[in-house]
Amino acid sequence: MFPNAKGSELLSILATIDPVSQAVGTVTTGWISVANFHALMAILETGALGVAGTVDAKLQQALDAAGTGVKDITGRAIVQFTQVGGGSAKQALLNLKPEDLDIANGYGFVRLSITVGVAASVVAAQIIGLNPRYADADAFNQLAVTQIIY
Repeated sequence: MFPNAKGSELLSILATIDPVSQAVGTVTTGWISVANFHALMAILETGALGVAGTVDAKLQQALDAAGTGVKDITGRAIVQFTQVGGGSAKQALLNLKPEDLDIANGYGFVRLSITVGVAASVVAAQIIGLNPRYADADAFNQLAVTQIIY
């Protein structure tokens, strides 16, 4: 679509869950406004899952950056990864467009929620903003993005 554009001009790293051996429980990214991008994508990565470990992930929506009125986004959850079922060292992509949110009721923020069950498991995730509306995407990278090599 834009053959001369650099990848960093078209996508941003908006939020991450950095690689970690996550204890049983739920971890989430921060809330992200969908206003600046035509699309978003969450990327989940698993490493070694603990014995009988499970990993679930879903996108949630809220009314504001504080998470007011949080609720799941219909159809934006993975099929559970399990250690028994070979879920170690796998990836899942969750695509999202702003119109997938409950916009009629004022929802405009998203986050990724990952739940680890049974045993600690290695996970990592990113939420990527795709095709910015108003500026080069690299203007929206989270602060942890410290290098962009052209």
